[in-house]
Amino acid sequence: MEGGSEPPFHHWSGTLAYQFDWHLVVSGQYGDWIVQGLVTTLKISGISIGFSLLLGTLACVMRLSGFKLLEWLSRVYIEFFRNTPLLVQIFFWYFGSYSILPTVVNDWLKTVDFEFACGVIALSFYTGAFVAEDLRSGIFAIPKTQLEASRAGGLSFTQAMAYVILPQAFRIIVPPLISQFLNLIKNSSLVMTIGVADLTYMSRQIEADTFHGLEAFTVATLIYLAISLVLSFSVQQYTRRVLRTAR
Repeated sequence: MEGGSEPPFHHWSGTLAYQFDWHLVVSGQYGDWIVQGLVTTLKISGISIGFSLLLGTLACVMRLSGFKLLEWLSRVYIEFFRNTPLLVQIFFWYFGSYSILPTVVNDWLKTVDFEFACGVIALSFYTGAFVAEDLRSGIFAIPKTQLEASRAGGLSFTQAMAYVILPQAFRIIVPPLISQFLNLIKNSSLVMTIGVADLTYMSRQIEADTFHGLEAFTVATLIYLAISLVLSFSVQQYTRRVLRTAR
C-alpha cells in the first residue's frame, strides 16, 4: 500500500477546516480498493447465505423429526448461536478452529483463505440458527393435515418434508428470510476484525492511508444501503405478486 498523505485539515481564520475530497476515494487505487472490498463482501455474503440456508433447514427438520437426540442437538445449536454475540463467534472460530474442527478440515483451511473461511463459518452458523426458527414458524403455519395426508399416502417423514411441507414453508417465510439475509450482509462487516478485506476493511485502509475516513465510510455506507434497498424492493415485488396470485 502507498504511504499516507497529509491530513485533510487546514487552518482557516483561526480554526481547522476539513477539506473534502470525494474524488480521491472513488477513483484510482482507492476506488479499486472499494470495488475489491465490495466484491469480497458480496462473495462472503453469498456463500454464507447458501450455507446458512442449508444449516437452518437441517436444524429445523431435526427439531421436528421426533427423535429426541436430533431434537436435542438442534435445540442446543439454535439456542447457542442465537444467544451469543456474532463477534464473539467470529473470534471463537478464528482462534479455536484448530481445537474444534477435525484435522482434515484444518488442513484444508490452510490451503485456502483461512480468514475468509472462518468468516463464512461464523456467519453461516449464526444466521442458520435464525433461519431454522423462521422456517419452523412457516411450517407451523401449514395445516398438520397436510403432513398426515402425506404420510398416509406412503411418503416417509423426510419425503413429506422435502416434497410437500418445505416448499410451502419457504414460500411463506420469504420476507423474514430476506430480512435475515440482509442482516447477514450487514453483519459481514464484522469479519474485518480477523483480517478479511471486505468493504469495511478497505474503507478503514483508505482512512488510514489518506485521512479521508469520512468520505470512505460514507461511500461504504451508501453501498450497504443500496444493497439493502435493492433486496427490500425485490421482496416487496415478490410479496405483491404472491398476493395478486392468491386473489
